[in-house]
Amino acid sequence: MKALTTANNGFLQKPAVKKAVRVLLCLCMLTALFCLPVLAADGTASGGEAQTDIWQAGEDMIKDVYNHIATISTALAALMSAVAVIGAKMSNNQHKVDAAWDWLKRIWIAWAIINGIGAFIAYVKPLFDGYTTF
Repeated sequence: MKALTTANNGFLQKPAVKKAVRVLLCLCMLTALFCLPVLAADGTASGGEAQTDIWQAGEDMIKDVYNHIATISTALAALMSAVAVIGAKMSNNQHKVDAAWDWLKRIWIAWAIINGIGAFIAYVKPLFDGYTTF
């Protein structure tokens, strides 16, 4: 058993080998980091039209992700609201009823913030369309 542990400790304990392994891993991670955006776009948008640049592809991805987030947040807000209302109506303890109504307020405030960000961006973005510098 002792022979196995000493055989594994010998090679990677040398400082030069440790440094080389770290540099190799950093290079691999940087390569993966910078190659992913290039390989992510296939030349067409979700609608089938040709992409103009990486910024348009990024905008399409952000819109798609935000639409999924807004859909999921709406469904979860409705579900959690139903749970909070049922909990408030079926509870005999006033403290639990107050807590349920507080949770209901928090749920709808969070939902309004999540969907308000999208509405704000949809309203403000056209105002800045002529100001691009690249």
